Amino acid sequence: MKKTTKHMFYSGDYPSNVNNALLILRVVIGIFMLTHGWGKLVTLFGSGPIQFPDPLGVGATASLALTVFSEVVCSILLILGLATRFAAIPLLITMLVAAFVIHANDGFAKQEFALLYAVIYLSIAIIGAGKYSLDYLLSKNK
Repeated sequence: MKKTTKHMFYSGDYPSNVNNALLILRVVIGIFMLTHGWGKLVTLFGSGPIQFPDPLGVGATASLALTVFSEVVCSILLILGLATRFAAIPLLITMLVAAFVIHANDGFAKQEFALLYAVIYLSIAIIGAGKYSLDYLLSKNK
């Protein structure tokens, strides 16, 4: 396995209090974002026409699907601590698009929430999942 691949799944070698904090952060932020994504998931598979912003120019349905992937699938991966660094990247991108494209003209008050999430996802992408994660368990078996 290449060093970069190992690093992407490396869960970190941190003291117990940091591992506890990472577990709490991952689970709480994952659950919070999952609540945002669940309504979008229902919309995606609903029977009515999809009305969703298309900030990337790929169509409303594709934009909604990408957002659902990020907010639902990646949030679940984050909660489990599985491919944590990879899962944090789509979440980070989604929050940056929300802040700087969707809410570009709305002022900082509307951008602040997405930027707060973005900073958390960036931190998780850098730090990793910690010891209490599936990433850690999988790396122990190799």
